Amino acid sequence: MPAAAAEASAAGAQSSAPSVPAAADDAAVPANAAPVIIRYTVRIDAPKDLQELLEDNLDLERYRDSPRMTREQLFRLVRAAPEQIRTLVSTSGYYTPEVSVQFDRSATPPVVQVKVAPGEPVRVGETDLVLEGFAPNPGQPADQQFDTAALKASWPLKKGAIFRQDEWESAKRAFLRQVVQTRYPRAQLTDSRATVDPEQHTANLRVVLDSGPEMRFGELRIEGLKRYPDTVVRNLNPIKPGDYYSEAALQAYQSKLQDTGYFAGVEVSADLSAVLDQQLANADGAPTPSDPADPQAAARAMEPLPLLVRVTENKRKNVSAGLGFSTNTGNRASLTYDDLQVFGLRMKSALTLETKKQTAKSDLYFPITPDGYNHSIGLTYERSDIAGEVTAVSSIAGKRAWGTPLLERSFTLELLSETKSVDNIPKSTSKSLPLTYAVTWRRLDNLLLPTKGYAINAQIGGALLPVLTDEKFIRSYLRGVYYKPFGARSNIILRGEAGALASGSKNGVPSVFLFRAGGDQSVRGYAYQELGVKQGDATIGGRYLATASAEYQYWFKPAWGAAVFYDAGNAGDRFKDLHPKSGYGVGARWKSPVGPLNVDVAYGHAVQKYRLHFSLGFTF
Repeated sequence: MPAAAAEASAAGAQSSAPSVPAAADDAAVPANAAPVIIRYTVRIDAPKDLQELLEDNLDLERYRDSPRMTREQLFRLVRAAPEQIRTLVSTSGYYTPEVSVQFDRSATPPVVQVKVAPGEPVRVGETDLVLEGFAPNPGQPADQQFDTAALKASWPLKKGAIFRQDEWESAKRAFLRQVVQTRYPRAQLTDSRATVDPEQHTANLRVVLDSGPEMRFGELRIEGLKRYPDTVVRNLNPIKPGDYYSEAALQAYQSKLQDTGYFAGVEVSADLSAVLDQQLANADGAPTPSDPADPQAAARAMEPLPLLVRVTENKRKNVSAGLGFSTNTGNRASLTYDDLQVFGLRMKSALTLETKKQTAKSDLYFPITPDGYNHSIGLTYERSDIAGEVTAVSSIAGKRAWGTPLLERSFTLELLSETKSVDNIPKSTSKSLPLTYAVTWRRLDNLLLPTKGYAINAQIGGALLPVLTDEKFIRSYLRGVYYKPFGARSNIILRGEAGALASGSKNGVPSVFLFRAGGDQSVRGYAYQELGVKQGDATIGGRYLATASAEYQYWFKPAWGAAVFYDAGNAGDRFKDLHPKSGYGVGARWKSPVGPLNVDVAYGHAVQKYRLHFSLGFTF
C-alpha cells in the first residue's frame, strides 16, 4: 500500500473505537496459572465481498482451530482485530469503515461477533499517465509508429471505479506488459503513486513508464542441433531481421517448433545479452553514433537482438505399442514406429489390428517449407469387415497441408485399388485417382475441451479424368459442430453432417468415397456404419448422407457431468431414401487431461436395441 494510503487508513482508525469487554479478563488470570485451551467461533456481519475477504485473511479466522489457542492469545487477537479489519477492507476501497468487535464468552462455545459497515468507497479520481522515451521515429511511416494514445486509452482503472489495491497492482502490470511484449522489452515503471483522500473519497493516480530502447530482431542463431538439418528450424521462422521485437511472435515460433516432433524441448528468445553488452560499453565511454542529448536516437542506435533458438533433440527412433477397445471397431492392438531421419525426412509408421478393421501405413514428412507448406507421401493398406461388406484397399497418396489450428487446408492426390465382396457375391475390383481439397475452420474457446464456438470441415473432390480410374465421380462432404453455454453449469452441443456423390454409376467408385452412418460419432444406438444401402444381409455405402444430433450436458462438478441426447440420420442412393433412423439416450461425461471422455447408453429406435458407446477426445 502506498504511504499516502497507509496514512489515510490510520486516520480513519481513530474515528471508530471498538468495544472489547473481554479484555478486562486478562487481570483475572493468575500469573502462575496453566494456559487454558479455548475453542470459539467467529460471526462476521459485513457485505458479502468483505465477508469473504475477512474469512480468508482475518487472524481470528485463521487461528480459530489452532489446538494451542489460549484465552490470553484470543484476547490479543480480539484487541488487534479492529485495526487489522480496517487495513484489510481498505484494500477493497473502503478507508472509513465502522468496525465493531464483541466477544461473548457466555455462549458455548464463546463467540466473537464482528460487524463492519464499510461506508462510502474511495473511487479513482484523476489519473496521470506519463510516457517517457516514446518519441516518434522520423524514419518510419505513421502506421508503424508506436501508438501511445491507444496505450493510454487501454489503462483499465477508469475514473469513478472503486479503488481496490489488487486492481491497482494488476492495472500497472497490464500497462507495463503491453509495452514489454512489443518493441520495448526493457521498459519499466519508474514511478507509481496512489494518493488517497479519505474525506473526499478519491484516489488520484500517477504512473510513469519509461520505454527504454526500441528493439528489433536480428539474425537467427540455433543451438542444440546435432542430427537434424537446420532447415527444420529455419523454414518455420516467421521473424525477419529488422522486425520489431514481439513476444507473441516468439511464442508462435516456439509453438510451431514444438509441434514438429523433432524436439523434446524448445526455447525461442531474443538474446538480450547483446543489449547489456552495448549498454556496458557505453557506460565505459565507448563512442556511439547517436547524440547523447537525444534518448530516442540512442534507442534507435541499439544493435538488433539476435533471435536465439535452443533445442533439445528427440531421440531419432521411437517404438510404442498399445492395447485398447472401441465400441465402433472392437478390440485393438497397435504398434507404431517413428524415425526422424530417413533420407532427411520424418517417417511415421503404424500397424493397427482391430476386430473389424486392420490397417498398416507408413508416411514420410518433408520439412515445412519457408512458405509454411507441409508435404507428405504415404502408403496404406486397410482391410475391413463391417456390416457384411469386406473391403481391402491399397493406396499411395501425396498431400500438401498448410494453415493454423484455426484454419487448416490441404490437397490430397491418391491412387487407390480396392477389392470388395458383399454377401457372397463374387469379388469386384476398382481403382481410382481422386484429388480432394479439404478445409477446417475452428472458432472454439478451447481446442482440447471446447464449451463455446464452432468447428466446420468441408471437402470437395473426385476423379474427373479417365486416368487410372474405373468410374469418374465428384464427391462433397460437410460436417459441423456447435457448442453453446446454457447457464453456468450446462451447455448444448449441436452436430450435423451431409454428403453427396455424383457419378454415372456407383459401381467402380471405391467404397471409401461412399457414405454410411451409425456409431459413436454418428447416430448413436446403431452399430458402426450400420445405416446405409441394404444389399442382402449386408449394408453398403450410398450416394447421399445426412445426420444430425442434439445434446444437453449438465456439469455437477467442473470435470464431471451427465448428458441426454437425440441423434437421427441415414445414408442412401436417393434423397427420398434418407428416411432418418433415430437414436436417443443418456451418458456420463469427464473432462480428462487428453480431452472429453463420453460414455453413452443409446436406444436405436429402428432396431429396438440398446447399445453402449465410448468416445475420447474432440475429433474435429
